[in-house]
Amino acid sequence: MLAGLTWRPFGVEVKWGEFYIGKFGAPALPRASSRCRSGVPAVMATLLRGPLRPLRVRQGLPGPAADVPFRAASHGTGLLYPEHIPTSLLQKALLAAGSAGMALYNPYRHDMVAVLGETTGCRALKVLRDQMKRDPEGAQILQERPRISLSTLDLDKLQSLPEGSLGREYLRFLDVNRVSPDTRAPTRFVDDEELAYVNQRYREVHDMLHTLLGMPTNILGEIAVKWFEAVQTGLPMCILGALFGPVRLRAQHLQALVSELIPWAVQNGRRAPCVLNLYYERRWEQPLTALREELGITGPPGHTKGLA
Repeated sequence: MLAGLTWRPFGVEVKWGEFYIGKFGAPALPRASSRCRSGVPAVMATLLRGPLRPLRVRQGLPGPAADVPFRAASHGTGLLYPEHIPTSLLQKALLAAGSAGMALYNPYRHDMVAVLGETTGCRALKVLRDQMKRDPEGAQILQERPRISLSTLDLDKLQSLPEGSLGREYLRFLDVNRVSPDTRAPTRFVDDEELAYVNQRYREVHDMLHTLLGMPTNILGEIAVKWFEAVQTGLPMCILGALFGPVRLRAQHLQALVSELIPWAVQNGRRAPCVLNLYYERRWEQPLTALREELGITGPPGHTKGLA
């Protein structure tokens, strides 16, 4: 069994990503609960059968390590990279609609946010890829394909760096907010190997953006970062998150967001160069304040820092 996504549209449950080994080793139709044997979820599951049929799942084999770079290679019939799941335009539309609903209902469903980003972001990813190719540092990243994970980070080295350095402050952010770079889902639904890496890189530097912007991981901080990312990347998922994320905020937080944090995030997003062009792994020793000055990023409004 290949574990994956669970989607509960309209009160029913479909486990999209649990593909069971069928006859001759081919994945069978995703199993769903008895409550969704008919209707829209069943139709969607049927539509997803086609692109999954060519996959051959080998039990007992570990998935690709987080420090393995994306490379153009043959990974099986129709697969462009290890985690790739080929899908048609209709299947992408269905996945986008379902994941958008779930992500709006629960912004902390990072798996649904990930699917939404992959199924709607092709055009924006091409723009980001081209920006990286035109920048010397960005082009080097595309060439070398660095990954950010616990297996690639030297935590002892980061801990030994001076106070205020990018590496030390990034490590502090991970510790204070109890997050891990390994929680970023692998890209699956992007049908271009190079764009899949750009998408993965965007995900893996997300916590770096929190560090640069001085934003926590509470919902107010996440929305502020989403506004910055929306301006920077143009990804539909970021735009939707920025627009609809505030729906559940309390009045005090909503006022602070609209009057202070959104203008601040938008201004910084417009002023800063493309943040995907930064080879963060080679800038660990750089003082965070110096990096912010280089990018034109200012600190958040002082009186909003204490909002939880």
